[in-house]
Amino acid sequence: MVSKDMDQDIEKVFYTEEQLQARIAELGAQITADYKDFDEEIFCVGILKGAVMFYTDLVRQIKLPINFDFMIASSYGNSTSTSGTVKILKDLDYDIEGKHLLVIEDIIDSGTTMHYLKKYFAARKPKSVKLCSLFSKPSRRTVDVDIDYCGFTVPDEFLVGYGLDYAEKYRNLPYVGVLKPSVYQNAD
Repeated sequence: MVSKDMDQDIEKVFYTEEQLQARIAELGAQITADYKDFDEEIFCVGILKGAVMFYTDLVRQIKLPINFDFMIASSYGNSTSTSGTVKILKDLDYDIEGKHLLVIEDIIDSGTTMHYLKKYFAARKPKSVKLCSLFSKPSRRTVDVDIDYCGFTVPDEFLVGYGLDYAEKYRNLPYVGVLKPSVYQNAD
């Protein structure tokens, strides 16, 4: 059960707002440096809903012209574990053929969703596809996924905040914390 004071549901803070912003600035600088000699704009695709906070903070740190688009894809629903089946609930609004695509995700956990999306995007013939994820949880990986830009590698803890959720809750926390097991145990 989610408390009205969401902070009470957090076992410990894993990354403060300041730590997140510092790392995002570094990622933005790295992406800017890597793309600075390209003639074309970067086509940034945010994977909703989880990546929205990271996406907006990251694109402000990329000092180059970019285009915005968003997609909703999930293999989790309201569960704490992947279903193994990826559902696209909102597709891209724009054609990506011949574009430099930068996919921005909150966390790569099992890898199921991003593995599927990378194949899905490749079939649409972009010039390039790179992946930027704020978090990677390799201990949960069931499918190999190459992450071109990774903010943090995290252990197998149930993280929420800064876009990460449990049953659509906690996304609005300005930090990332470990959710107390009592909140989600016996919920699936």
